[in-house]
Amino acid sequence: MSKLNIAIETMLNHRSLRNYKDEPIPEPVLDMIIQAAQAAPSWINGQHVSIIVVKDKQRKKKLSELTGNQAHVDKAPVFLVFCVDFYRAGIAAEMEGYDFVIPNEIDSILIGATDAGIMLGNAITAAESLGLGIIPIGGIRRNPLEVIELLELPKYVFPLCGLCIGYGADSPLQKPRLPKESVVHHETYNHEIKGYIEAYNPQISNYNLEKSNGELSTNWTQRIAKYYSTQKYKSIYKMLKQQGYNVEKEK
Repeated sequence: MSKLNIAIETMLNHRSLRNYKDEPIPEPVLDMIIQAAQAAPSWINGQHVSIIVVKDKQRKKKLSELTGNQAHVDKAPVFLVFCVDFYRAGIAAEMEGYDFVIPNEIDSILIGATDAGIMLGNAITAAESLGLGIIPIGGIRRNPLEVIELLELPKYVFPLCGLCIGYGADSPLQKPRLPKESVVHHETYNHEIKGYIEAYNPQISNYNLEKSNGELSTNWTQRIAKYYSTQKYKSIYKMLKQQGYNVEKEK
């Protein structure tokens, strides 16, 4: 295999970090991460994402509670909130005298979520390449109405994902990934992937045993099946309606 460049090496070395040093991130370093995030491609160059940079200790503490009492949100020196944002597109429509219909289309959610995901990936790679640790926080959608109020988000803007950033206080194990054969499909989808998942289960079980000093041996299918056996984040529909998205609730 040819020599890896710094970008690929950084991505292949990724691991989620939950313990941070009490050390601020220099502003030029943080600005570099934000610039890298903003450089991400977006649908029609609409740039349908905003980042709320949270450093205030009281606001981070409140966000840690709203995301499910995740202590790392409070401990990280910087917490970024990635928001789907069509507020600017609404301003563009008003300035140019056009009707603003995209919030009436479910595709707006897919566009915004895709743009935010790409932007989040850029921020993660940039932060890790600069020696920082990160962990994405999907729990920002656990209590979205309270988050919207706390961050004073306008219409057509809603929180999608958070990102803890800081200098690591430890070096966690790297979690094994699913076999490539169960994820990458050539030309058409390969439905026969159960065997690959069965082979992957012991890897995750061993990872959890090592990480927990022998106290936890949950495998991949056990965790995923249990997690998706109940409905999560029940305020999403209400959040979207409140923020101006005319989506229909599933019956």
